[in-house]
Amino acid sequence: MSHHIVEFKDVHFRYPDGTEALKGLSLRITHGEAVGIVGANGSGKSTLLMHTNGYLLPQSGTITIGDLQLDKRTRKEIRKKVGLIFQNPDDQLFMPTVFDDVAFGPLNLGLQPDRVLERVIEALKTVGCLALKDKPPHHLSGGQKSAVAIATVIAMQPDILVMDEPASHLDPKSRRLLISLLRNFEHTKVIASHDLDLILDVCRRCVIIKEGRVVADGPVEEILSDRQLLEANNLELPLSLQKRELPSGGTMDDISKLHHLLEHWAEHNEEHASTYLDWSHKADALGKTELAAILRKIAEETEKLDGLFNKAGDLCRQGGISS
Repeated sequence: MSHHIVEFKDVHFRYPDGTEALKGLSLRITHGEAVGIVGANGSGKSTLLMHTNGYLLPQSGTITIGDLQLDKRTRKEIRKKVGLIFQNPDDQLFMPTVFDDVAFGPLNLGLQPDRVLERVIEALKTVGCLALKDKPPHHLSGGQKSAVAIATVIAMQPDILVMDEPASHLDPKSRRLLISLLRNFEHTKVIASHDLDLILDVCRRCVIIKEGRVVADGPVEEILSDRQLLEANNLELPLSLQKRELPSGGTMDDISKLHHLLEHWAEHNEEHASTYLDWSHKADALGKTELAAILRKIAEETEKLDGLFNKAGDLCRQGGISS
């Protein structure tokens, strides 16, 4: 499905003040991938994201979204495919009410009023903010603004979801809800964040950006458990891995990485099972009994994984790792 592909080829971009933000960046993201973009402040993450929907245009090199090469002529069409959520929700909320903000995108797609209403209600329900639909955005808390900003993009039903620091204004409960939402978004996701635990929870692939170039690209577990690689790029291990007693000296061998990752996965397994069970209750409430039964079954099977995680951890320890 080529309309979900994002491809940067040798992209350069310099801001008017002379800051060279992208220096020949190349990156290809395919349909359905969940990709975390990480790097120190000033590495070029936000600039990269703002190129995905034409908010910025490359000064040299090419960007292809689906079957379209990004330029001034194609920018409007590409914005229908790519939903970009900015780090500061105030950059996206400008209408008199929450309802108006969420309706703005669907109205500009030319949808009929009844379809716009459906999209707005569905999006606000998804982020848990339907009760806020008549409130002015400037009366909302930081977490509520972030959730509504996400709803404005979800209402557009984009093929590709791009988010810049989505959890930066969220409290722990709202952050957990966001992680659940992102896991359930079926299409391509590109997320830039300093919250490496969120990247570890949501993404399968991780890309490290440094000085406007890709310096590492691989499975998220491999990238984010490599202390030496992270430190070389002014990053730290995710907090969930820092809690473990890690080997000194920087680099973990593969069995050590696996042991720490197994502990991380096991820690979140119960939370995952609870999430599936919650959604089964929601499906029941919507009259989707067959779907609810399947979700309950998924929750049951997920709970059974606890024993396998424990067994795998024991086998790692037998290989010479102390818990």
